[in-house]
Amino acid sequence: MTEPRRRPGRPRDTSINERALAATRELLVRRGFEATTIQAVAEHSGVHASAIYRRWPSRIELIEEATFPGLSPVSVQPTGDLRRDLRRFIRAYLAAFGAPAARAAAAGLLAHYQTAGRARPPEMYLRVSARPQFQDILRAAPPGSVDPAVDPDDVFDLLLGAVLTRTLLFAVTARHRPIERTVEMILRLLRPLDA
Repeated sequence: MTEPRRRPGRPRDTSINERALAATRELLVRRGFEATTIQAVAEHSGVHASAIYRRWPSRIELIEEATFPGLSPVSVQPTGDLRRDLRRFIRAYLAAFGAPAARAAAAGLLAHYQTAGRARPPEMYLRVSARPQFQDILRAAPPGSVDPAVDPDDVFDLLLGAVLTRTLLFAVTARHRPIERTVEMILRLLRPLDA
């Protein structure tokens, strides 16, 4: 048996990604969105700017991945118990958006999306979105518990609004309701009308 052929050059340093992502999160919390540039991340992480650009084409993609890396598949693995799965999903989603770096980045990212001159391909959003995990939970639900006429994307958008309000506008809304109330509202949206 022959050994796999090595590509020429140095082996890729696997620590670069995590160092750059950790530095990005730290800079967002300490200095804010505007000050979190590729150059600042490079200086803070000890990673050369060219290595960062090879992995992330812009600071926006770097910030997105550092702050919204997607939900851990383990934490939201569907069990078929719709109420329990939604509760776990909402908790994980709130934790992702409620992290200090995510709160520091959210307003800047939203402003960027509003002013960006071109639409980004859907796969860019899906890379950091929890929408696929939400759809997996609905597919695993017992038959008859989700109204087939309900668009899961509409329900997810409403849930996203609730999560954003709860995590980003917490000081303005001052409404600290139990997660169970959000779970119950989502279940009502999903439930067939004749149930």
